Amino acid sequence: MLFRMNKSRAHLPAMLVAGLLGATMSASAAHAMDSLKILAAAAPGGGYDGTGRAMQQALEDSQLAPGSQVDNVPGAAGAIGLSQFTHNAKGDGKSMMVIGYGMISSFMTSKSVVTLNDITPIARLTGEYSLVVVPAASKFHTMADVIAAMKSDIGSVSIAGAPVGGTDQILAGMIAEANGIPGKNVNYIPFTGSESVAALVGNQVSVGMGGYSSLIAQVQAGTLRALAISSDERLPGVDIPTLKEQGINVTLTNWRGIAAPPGITPEQKQAYLDLIDKMVKSDAWKAQLTKYQWADQYLAGDKFTDFVKSETDRTSDVLKSLGLIN
Repeated sequence: MLFRMNKSRAHLPAMLVAGLLGATMSASAAHAMDSLKILAAAAPGGGYDGTGRAMQQALEDSQLAPGSQVDNVPGAAGAIGLSQFTHNAKGDGKSMMVIGYGMISSFMTSKSVVTLNDITPIARLTGEYSLVVVPAASKFHTMADVIAAMKSDIGSVSIAGAPVGGTDQILAGMIAEANGIPGKNVNYIPFTGSESVAALVGNQVSVGMGGYSSLIAQVQAGTLRALAISSDERLPGVDIPTLKEQGINVTLTNWRGIAAPPGITPEQKQAYLDLIDKMVKSDAWKAQLTKYQWADQYLAGDKFTDFVKSETDRTSDVLKSLGLIN
């Protein structure tokens, strides 16, 4: 009996050491993302950059990864940054990249050798719906008016939006196709930056497509009139009808998310998933959503991977109908 007690006591130091080591390893694991790098494959000031910096701020404020930094690699609509990420960060447990819907179409139209299939999707974070707007003095008051005019004379209805192959042209094509109008026949006028808003306000084009945050100020000021929003349901407090409630079965979200490098281990992937899950549930991240008026569209893991695939397939079909890819 006495021998057994002494033997048990003899193991106490070893047990304490093991416990201390375990605590040290747990603390180390908890701070494994201290030096997290977030790649924004665009110039400072854009949507991808904004998402990356909002993440950086939330991770800093919530103390989940206080040493995070954002690196900008612009060029080729994200393809240059993606190419560098797939090569330089392969297998890295401390690097992430902001991705989004716009990359899917741009990589297809540019025939990029790298795509979102080359990285590891982690989570969709935010989404922004599109508005269909017209000049304040327009004769169009509903989507039915626009569709009727397009069916009567497709060339008479000019639709303004961002550069060719982007979210705006895709939405225009989807609306046309849903009403039996060939998407490739749409009179789409691409603009850069805020030029499309100026053309709309100046009544130089018939209809405009654009992100909610880019156009809502003009709508509220009365210089533009919103005919529809591309959400599945009306947004709370926003008196703009959806396309669906006007008989056009089309929805579209310009989403943004985050991905990990290729070649990571299951343990590394889980660490990324855990980090992002904690971030999106933090008050710090909710503050960023409020600040930028982003819709919370958190979707993680395999569900997000399946979502990216479905978005890729849908976008491919639309771009083919627009004659932008074969």
